[in-house]
Amino acid sequence: MELSELRQMSATDLRIKEHEAREEIFKLRLKLRTNQLESRQNYYNARRELARILTLIQEQAKGVAQTAAAGARTGSSARTSSSARKG
Repeated sequence: MELSELRQMSATDLRIKEHEAREEIFKLRLKLRTNQLESRQNYYNARRELARILTLIQEQAKGVAQTAAAGARTGSSARTSSSARKG
């Protein structure tokens, strides 16, 4: 599922998606351990999807989602100069 589609979901919908993703990961992990999974990529993709969902849930809980989206559109970033990193 696209990130933009996930961002438009409510917290309740995201929790439902989280539950579905966890079930899918369980099934894929079982298949992986019993050598019935054709492609490991499906397992890794499901884990990434869950991570995206959990990140969005945290953003919504903190109210960061709107701020992050606005910052991404303006191109602002939090880069540090090399001299600042050296000390």
